[in-house]
Amino acid sequence: MIQDWQTQLVQLVLVLVLAPLLSGVTRKIKSRLLRRRGPSVFQPYRDILKLIRKETVIADNASWLFRTTPYVIFATTWLAAALIPTFAAGLAFSAAADVIVIVALLGTARFFLALAGLDIGTSFGGIGSSREMMFASLAEPAMLLVVFTVSLFAGSTQLSSISAHMTGPAVGLNISLALALVALVIVAIAENARIPVDNPATHLELTMVHEAMILEYSGRHLALIEAAASMKLLLYVSLVACIFTPWGTTVAGSDALAYFIGLGAYALKLLAFGFALVLFETAIAKMRVFRVPEFLSVALMLGLLGAILLFISRVP
Repeated sequence: MIQDWQTQLVQLVLVLVLAPLLSGVTRKIKSRLLRRRGPSVFQPYRDILKLIRKETVIADNASWLFRTTPYVIFATTWLAAALIPTFAAGLAFSAAADVIVIVALLGTARFFLALAGLDIGTSFGGIGSSREMMFASLAEPAMLLVVFTVSLFAGSTQLSSISAHMTGPAVGLNISLALALVALVIVAIAENARIPVDNPATHLELTMVHEAMILEYSGRHLALIEAAASMKLLLYVSLVACIFTPWGTTVAGSDALAYFIGLGAYALKLLAFGFALVLFETAIAKMRVFRVPEFLSVALMLGLLGAILLFISRVP
């Protein structure tokens, strides 16, 4: 239907517009919790526009991969974020809104970013890429175990079907879902380079991971990477909201009032999850980089335990 395509287009624009705002709100809340004034919630928009206006400086030995990576990262992250049902489910792209597809898109973006960090040949880029791959070797299996647990529980890997199943009367308190939720939150913290895994506000060579891989980027290339990082945070928050708190999500084909209610519910979820993330970051310290595999191993074990418990409970 035309309405479904129109709503899907609105969602494409919505995730692009709201992503920097979510980053700005989390920074503002964190500043307030630390008794500082902090920047405006619209500062990420200004930073991206300022980077777009600046000249792009590229090293002489940079290959086509270095120039192409920002566009690949931005496109794959935007597509993955747009596939997740935010305020409405069952849209035009719902057939492709599969959790495994989203994991594959995020893996593609990580792969190109790690190659770009190695392309110039700087020491910082090599450190960041090696650490990123080390963390990914644990984060991706943990994410796939979460996907397996949720899909086994809902009987589908399609996000619209999972969201509809989670709102059904048969869903109650389930230990496997609780373990999958904790594992997904740990993976989201690691994937977005948040405390305690990484601190996106610093450029210390002993601690940084994501920032080390993008030190050589500038201008519009850096603007695309920063916009993709904001969308990645929005993506994981939307994924948690879609799977574990799908209440208020509108079904495609509803009237305008239902869509506005869905938008309001989605905005409240973003605000609540953003506040919870900032509260966690202010209450915990940054861990050593070699402790991060232990942190991600917890997510891996929780995902595996959740899948085993759910599988055992289904065996007659």
